[in-house]
Amino acid sequence: MSDIFREVDEEVRREQYLKLWRTYGKYAIAVALAIVIGVAGYQGFREYERRQAQGAAERFALALADARSGKAREAAAAFESLAADAPAGYRALAELQAAANFSAAGDGIRAVEIYDRLAGSRAPDSRIPDLARILAAMLLLEDGKIDEAEARLQPVAAGSGAFRHSARELAALARLKAGDTKGAREKFAELSDDATTPPGIRARAAELLAALPEAK
Repeated sequence: MSDIFREVDEEVRREQYLKLWRTYGKYAIAVALAIVIGVAGYQGFREYERRQAQGAAERFALALADARSGKAREAAAAFESLAADAPAGYRALAELQAAANFSAAGDGIRAVEIYDRLAGSRAPDSRIPDLARILAAMLLLEDGKIDEAEARLQPVAAGSGAFRHSARELAALARLKAGDTKGAREKFAELSDDATTPPGIRARAAELLAALPEAK
């Protein structure tokens, strides 16, 4: 009898975990990427301070202050204006900030447009186009545009760049959101079995694989 109760308890916990991941999993990826953007933005800003006039540096600081105070629309416009006449490397960082703030202001379409433009650009840092594709895919998934999201994730997931594992994790979640349990399990299994997968992503993939029912 105790075995039956234990099995029921495990099923309940798996279902709860799966429900939580469907709701909040995307934010775990968002936080990880935000940290990357934040570090890159700070480093870019320090370099920009050394090379540019104080007035331009103040524009960045003012836009950042707007973003931190919840004035997302104003911050987005300010970052876009800055990106228009900033050096190439810093332009990409300003555009990432603009897109993030447009998204925060509820204008996901404008944000995806900027991310797509960055994805097609020749940014000095090769990671930026891949990052832009992932961020665009996240917004599209939130809107239920699964095919469009997967189209942006595919080249990143199939490549050898720094964000390939994040793209593969998001692609697995896309299959899950589409109701394709078999496809999701296959992608989570690939991540779980890949020794090069970062520990955090690998652990989440293993837990989701255990939580998902076997495809019939």
